[in-house]
Amino acid sequence: MLVTGRSVCIVKLCAGDRRPLPVDRAPGLKEKTLILLDVSTKNPVRTVNENFLSLQLDPSIIHDGWLDFLSSKRLVTLARGLSPAFLRFGGKRTDFLQFQNLRNPAKSRGGPGPDYYLKNYEDDIVRSDVALDKQKGCKIAQHPDVMLELQREKAAQMHLVLLKEQFSNTYSNLILTARSLDKLYNFADCSGLHLIFALNALRRNPNNSWNSSSALSLLKYSASKKYNISWELGNEPNNYRTMHGRAVNGSQLGKDYIQLKSLLQPIRIYSRASLYGPNIGRPRKNVIALLDGFMKVAGSTVDAVTWQHCYIDGRVVKVMDFLKTRLLDTLSDQIRKIQKVVNTYTPGKKIWLEGVVTTSAGGTNNLSDSYAAGFLWLNTLGMLANQGIDVVIRHSFFDHGYNHLVDQNFNPLPDYWLSLLYKRLIGPKVLAVHVAGLQRKPRPGRVIRDKLRIYAHCTNHHNHNYVRGSITLFIINLHRSRKKIKLAGTLRDKLVHQYLLQPYGQEGLKSKSVQLNGQPLVMVDDGTLPELKPRPLRAGRTLVIPPVTMGFYVVKNVNALACRYR
Repeated sequence: MLVTGRSVCIVKLCAGDRRPLPVDRAPGLKEKTLILLDVSTKNPVRTVNENFLSLQLDPSIIHDGWLDFLSSKRLVTLARGLSPAFLRFGGKRTDFLQFQNLRNPAKSRGGPGPDYYLKNYEDDIVRSDVALDKQKGCKIAQHPDVMLELQREKAAQMHLVLLKEQFSNTYSNLILTARSLDKLYNFADCSGLHLIFALNALRRNPNNSWNSSSALSLLKYSASKKYNISWELGNEPNNYRTMHGRAVNGSQLGKDYIQLKSLLQPIRIYSRASLYGPNIGRPRKNVIALLDGFMKVAGSTVDAVTWQHCYIDGRVVKVMDFLKTRLLDTLSDQIRKIQKVVNTYTPGKKIWLEGVVTTSAGGTNNLSDSYAAGFLWLNTLGMLANQGIDVVIRHSFFDHGYNHLVDQNFNPLPDYWLSLLYKRLIGPKVLAVHVAGLQRKPRPGRVIRDKLRIYAHCTNHHNHNYVRGSITLFIINLHRSRKKIKLAGTLRDKLVHQYLLQPYGQEGLKSKSVQLNGQPLVMVDDGTLPELKPRPLRAGRTLVIPPVTMGFYVVKNVNALACRYR
């Protein structure tokens, strides 16, 4: 819900300054805008998937070697924090992925460095694999620091190769072995995530129909292991001409999905497996035409229609870009375009946003992995749920580049903590927000507009700290002045728990660390996430939202009818 009203003049934000931001006051102006806030508690306006906030891993983790480290206890702990969720294995290299049913292939990673470096590195991987094979159930590893350091050196050099491929739009083939698939599934299963595997759609027969031989081999192997997987075919098919020199139109892609469905049905474990697609890119005119052709042929074949979104070109992004309301709103028009096509052919069909990233080209260091990027991410979650999108899949949980939730030291970044708070506090039922702005001496031309964004959900019923019927607000304040919110109506005089997330450290908005209610958030150890402690606010107290911050506010014991039952 966007808030409108009036504000006073403000001064320019300094991204590296953690002090309260100064505000120019009009002569004689003593009181700022007071927002009166109420929420409709009788019925939800939307109900999204229990796995609404979900995750993605890019196949590039095969290329740079990180797939071998998914068994890390620390990574599994971080992923478990965001469960339940889907884990999509897909990205730009999906359509260059080949499956080989080999258990112990000859090592041929061809990574950088002298021979002794590679030999030691490969021997470490083999020893780790042997140790994992001896475990039963969840296979969890404690990798030695020296082994991780070697991997980081390799990944840093491979990152340059991956970026070169991305900028040139030419990708090398990737081999996914049976062992690698085992590691991927082990990570998903141990983390409480449901794996969605995107199959290569660019293997084509001479008549341009899909060549399913490699996919069939992968399906049969997965079935023999009784892996519970959902499926997709391809990634951004609208780009196939530039990537492969061969276009695939929507009608043909629809036929390919029907072919995939026919492959799944005879395999007992996958006869009822979910199928998602077509994972198109930004809905420009040609992309909408592709989606239209696909829906006409295979709209009833897929369980949800999927598309991707990227906000900014990562090569030119600046910190202040993340605060632009016009940028935050670009997604809304795309949603309407996708919904129009989908509802033409299959009214009510679920729609997912897959592979959402803040910045393209792998992201930008100290920007897309900083606190500032969280404004886009949290607003995306609020806007998508409000407009009825069933699932949003974040690219990426752990990856090369700077768009991920967890860095290559296995440390959670600001968007991870934001996602963790969202998972802990936000339930699937979306509520309507009602606001009114009051101000003693309004100044013409100074308008709050949409710089204060307020969303409301039923509190997550899995959170046993709150009884059913509680409501959680999450608020984004893009103003450079604090904003005051007075709870009214059904929310009046209720106890509130505040979870205020702010940057930690001298970097300000560019910080990669955050504090919750003034306390830095860090992992306790590799197997333990910190307790997310709220700050209790007395009943009837005005909420004060600091400038350029985000926060969650649980309004306790509202006994909201919409939130009392699942």
